Amino acid sequence: MKNDEALQEFLIHLRLQRQLSAHTVQAYRRDLTHFFSVVRRPFDRVDDGAVEAYLTALETQGAKASTRARRTSALRQFYRFCVRQGWCERDPTALLRQSRRVRDLPRVPEEHQVEALLEAPETNTPLGLRDRAILETLYATGLRVSELAALRIDEVNFNLGVVKVVSGKGDKDRLAPLGEVALKWLQRYLADSRPVLLGARQCDTLFVSRQGRPMTRQTIWHRIKLWAGKAGIEKVSPHKLRHAFATHLLNHGADLRVVQSLLGHANLSTTEIYTHVADARLRQLHRQHHPRGG
Repeated sequence: MKNDEALQEFLIHLRLQRQLSAHTVQAYRRDLTHFFSVVRRPFDRVDDGAVEAYLTALETQGAKASTRARRTSALRQFYRFCVRQGWCERDPTALLRQSRRVRDLPRVPEEHQVEALLEAPETNTPLGLRDRAILETLYATGLRVSELAALRIDEVNFNLGVVKVVSGKGDKDRLAPLGEVALKWLQRYLADSRPVLLGARQCDTLFVSRQGRPMTRQTIWHRIKLWAGKAGIEKVSPHKLRHAFATHLLNHGADLRVVQSLLGHANLSTTEIYTHVADARLRQLHRQHHPRGG
């Protein structure tokens, strides 16, 4: 069997058996295609040394830790599949060092920066009021931008102060608390902004564009970028607000498993990266404020 044939079978497995998204499957295709273009061996003739040399070359060339970790994961998954299929006698990734899984820590906006961002929209306009409600909702709930864009009005329970989040990543649906401030801005948006934007049109989606249609992820990203610029904050995105949501909760004493549930992470290990961010912040505060911290 040729490399491209084995790769195609693996991608079909990811799509049909594991039910991964088309975007994720394409990412696997790119990473594995890159590997075979560099190694230039039949997939069943690849050994431990070839894999180690490839990953070392990535590091030498300055590839980010997240890129190296993603490609390592792709190789692991591919070769485990090949062994199960009987196409390879052994898995050349089985002995990879655990250090290959190092991930870049997310850069998280400080609390005062998030406050400046939240206050940036001009709430005397329909679009500004809508955007304030979007920012408050993202920061209060830690939603992914795709989850926010898909949110419907009937998924907001104002009596309980929660939103029902239907995840697009295959995780279980969850309830996310909104908090009083986000609820207040959502109610103002629904009363004063959404009817103006919607006009005579009908739409079940909570957040709508100036044309009265559901907002896209790209539009939400661009609006956040706009207000971040107004607030003088660089490199803020919807996902950075999700990072900030998790890290600020941990900074204020939240339990890691509670944060895992709020974020909708299937595995606690995915959430644990935020403890490193929070710990780094605590060490910085200690250095700044403790008499012997310097």
